[in-house]
Amino acid sequence: MAERSFKAEVEHLKLGAGETFTGEGILAITKALLESGVGYVGGYQGAPISHLMDVLADAEELLGELGVRFEANANEAAAAAMLAASVHYPIRGAVTFKGPVGVNVASDALANLSSSGVTGGAMVIVGEDYGEGSSIMQERSHPFAMKAQMWLLDPRPNLPSIVKMVSDGFDLSEASNTPVMLMVRIRSCHVTGSFTTRDNQRPKLTVREALAAPRSDFARVVLPPMSYAHEQDKVKNRWPAAEKFIQDRGLNEFFGPKDAGFGIIVQGGMYNSLIRALQRLGLADIYGNTEVPLYVLNVTYPLISSQFLEFCEGKDHVLVVEEGQPEFIETQLGSFLYRAGSGVKLHGKNIFPMAGEYTGAVMLDAVESFLRTAAPSLLPAAVRAPNIDRPEIPDLSKTVPIRPPGFCTGCPERPIFAAMKLVEKELGKHQIAADIGCHLFASLPPFEIGGATMGYGLGPAANGAFDGGGDKRAVAIIGDGGFWHNGLSSSFTNMAFNKSDGVAIIVDNYYSAATGGQDVMSSRADNATKATKNPIAKALNGIGIDWVRQIDRTYDVAKMRDTIREALTTPEKGPKVIVASSECMLNRQRREKPLAQKAIKEGRRVEAPRFGIDEAVCTGDHACIRLSGCPSLSLKRLDDPLRDDPVASIDQSCVGCGNCGEVADAAVLCPSFYRADVVHNPSVWEKRMASLRARIIGWLQARRDARRLSFAPTFLDGAAE
Repeated sequence: MAERSFKAEVEHLKLGAGETFTGEGILAITKALLESGVGYVGGYQGAPISHLMDVLADAEELLGELGVRFEANANEAAAAAMLAASVHYPIRGAVTFKGPVGVNVASDALANLSSSGVTGGAMVIVGEDYGEGSSIMQERSHPFAMKAQMWLLDPRPNLPSIVKMVSDGFDLSEASNTPVMLMVRIRSCHVTGSFTTRDNQRPKLTVREALAAPRSDFARVVLPPMSYAHEQDKVKNRWPAAEKFIQDRGLNEFFGPKDAGFGIIVQGGMYNSLIRALQRLGLADIYGNTEVPLYVLNVTYPLISSQFLEFCEGKDHVLVVEEGQPEFIETQLGSFLYRAGSGVKLHGKNIFPMAGEYTGAVMLDAVESFLRTAAPSLLPAAVRAPNIDRPEIPDLSKTVPIRPPGFCTGCPERPIFAAMKLVEKELGKHQIAADIGCHLFASLPPFEIGGATMGYGLGPAANGAFDGGGDKRAVAIIGDGGFWHNGLSSSFTNMAFNKSDGVAIIVDNYYSAATGGQDVMSSRADNATKATKNPIAKALNGIGIDWVRQIDRTYDVAKMRDTIREALTTPEKGPKVIVASSECMLNRQRREKPLAQKAIKEGRRVEAPRFGIDEAVCTGDHACIRLSGCPSLSLKRLDDPLRDDPVASIDQSCVGCGNCGEVADAAVLCPSFYRADVVHNPSVWEKRMASLRARIIGWLQARRDARRLSFAPTFLDGAAE
């Protein structure tokens, strides 16, 4: 159950020639694939393009009608390997995943694909997850394209440009027998707009037809001596063919006046930010018409030397807008200028920051700085003033508290780490390796468990150096998504083969939750097109790991604590694995809330559990918050002047998971937690009983108030004594 459904939007993918499509970039990409006659698509989910896989999954019926094969791959390497269908057959194929981590995982297959070359167009759509919206290490996909000599497309972030680049990308791939990478940034994925559609095309050759007439060519096999020939083919044939196609098709674009003493070269994906900066300086309008010469690189690799030098003719200064580091494009362009003996002054990272996202403020400051040097007369008088007074940006860190990311309300992973903290209090701190996934939030307060992650599915493998024996066992944490992505082979088989004595905790929340709630092999849901309900414990037993403990309710903190303690203290040698299973609360709420609301609307009886804290019992110790960290747990000040410390409080975002009460019980904290079941559409008997209880409680409260000692002020001559 993905976090977002595109069932309604998928209908727009059926639009024909001359009609207008309106929607998000990820839907436009899918439509462009269908219009380009793609024969097969696949990939692995992952922000910022996770929704593209969700779109493809929701469009599976339409894909089938067109004869297009869709594969939800186990990981990025499997997706890239699928592009092998385009090596021998004139079939167009596309796969998608998150870059650069997806490119890293898929690198072996992509390198072989690039070496052998392709017959049909092969496209890798990478979601470039760089900058402040990223959840990964800060790297770029650009160097992989250079290393493997795959052409890298970076279209301007508007729907017509993105759609055109998908079509041109397939043509470029076939014209140069080389796979291409289409890079879409987060904003490109979710930008909205419209474009004129074409008819969807059935593949010229479907995978079913190719299977009936197999082909093979030893010249395509990446083995000596053919691999040597592949390298020569890249340089002598594929590269020149690509350059010719890029120029003939006009993939790179030029805007603004042709004659000027300066110009700006920009990655296609950064075009909107640059135009916005020029607009703010009064040098461009809302339609993109600009007074500054622009050379827009919709293809950032390969760079066309002749095209670049032609742009630089008659110019004294040129600025390169290249986000991220190192400055691959700037360095290459500088080499072109040097070899041509040009005296053009090249600007780039000497003005822009070397690292970090080029936000609106960064872009504006850098462009303004460049124009002060290259064309000061173009700048408005107010900007040219040497001591311009600009409003000071307040330091929000002084007023807005830091809010680190954390688990959602009711997350079933929170009690796992509460239990680990309780065990840590007994047995001391242990070496803990984490993995990619929601559970990585446990490295932050209040748990501070796990301090390193080496890649998706590699948590237990990261502890390999610590399995040589010692007084304490190393602990690894991995999610069910990571387990099926790469963990079973790279981590757990590694543990079994090397007779590890470590402990691994598999956080099984039923989905690949961190990427949007897609099903995995062990998901409990019925899935018409995917094989689910395959227990993780069974897979572990199959590779020879016998010490496996299955916990089906992670909210049982006491049981979690005892099981973790057992794994760390048992004299039994060999790998020890705890499979801690409870459904992701976000997905559960997405499924259950609509059903509950429908039942309530229909007048059926529905119970909704809620937890609260008895203010009279709470001591203000706040240990519950330190062992939970749930967003629904907060502090509340009382009106009682004799109680200065705020008490714990549970707000309306509570989903009734019961973790706070479980933690209080397992940690022997306090009995202030209580559960109340909110009953919607109660029966007549329940209403009468509620009314009776209210009257009795009201009578008892009135009697207590009547006996309470009170002090009334007295007044003498109008003054209170």
